Amino acid sequence: MTLERDVLVRRLMLVREPRRAPTVLSPEEVARLLAAAPGVKYKAALGVAYGAGLRVSEVVALKVSDIDNERMLLRVEQGKGQKDRFVMLSPQLLELLRDWWWVARPRAWLFPGLDPVNPMSTRQLCRAVRTAAQAAGIAKRVSPHTLRHSFATHLLEQNVDIRVIQVLLGHARLDTTALYTRVAVNTIRDVMSPLERLSLNLAKIPTRNPAKEEAPA
Repeated sequence: MTLERDVLVRRLMLVREPRRAPTVLSPEEVARLLAAAPGVKYKAALGVAYGAGLRVSEVVALKVSDIDNERMLLRVEQGKGQKDRFVMLSPQLLELLRDWWWVARPRAWLFPGLDPVNPMSTRQLCRAVRTAAQAAGIAKRVSPHTLRHSFATHLLEQNVDIRVIQVLLGHARLDTTALYTRVAVNTIRDVMSPLERLSLNLAKIPTRNPAKEEAPA
C-alpha cells in the first residue's frame, strides 16, 4: 500500500508546453484564399471566419436569423464558454452572404450540410480551406482558425484597441488576445526604438570643441 507513504508516491511535475505564435496570412494571401474557395458557399463561410473572426464551430453553427443587416451585426449564439455575443458585419461580408443566399436560399442553418437538417460539419470547412490554400499557392499550413488569427492580427495592426478585439473574439482573458501582439508585424515595425529617441536627444546637444575651450587659470 502507498497510503501516507511519501517515499512510494510518484511525484508528478506539470510541464507547460510553450505557446507558439499563431500562423497569420497577409491581407493579399487572404484575398487569394477567398478567391480560390471551392464555390460560393465556402467563399461565404471563409469570409465569415476572416471578416468576423469566428471560430470554425461558430461559423458552421450560424443560422440565417443570426444576420442583422439593419444594425450590421452577426449574432454568435452560445459560443465558447456558452456565451452569446455580437460581432461586426461588414458591407463586403454582407454581400458575400447575400450571394450565397440567392444561390441556395438556406432556411435555417446559414451553411447547411449534405443533409439540410444539419449544419455543415467543421471537417467539411477545414477540407475546403486546405483545398483553397493549395489552389491559391499558399505554402503556409492553413486552417479556418488561421483566418481568425489573421482577423485579430490585422485589426491590431490597424491600431484597434486590444480590448475591443478581445470582445470581438469572445476571449475571457486579455492575455489570450495579447498573443497576437507577437505577430502584428506592422505594429512592431512602427514602434520607435529607445535607441532612436536617444539619437534624437544627442543631436540636440551641442558638440564640444576642445580647441576653443580656454584652459583653466
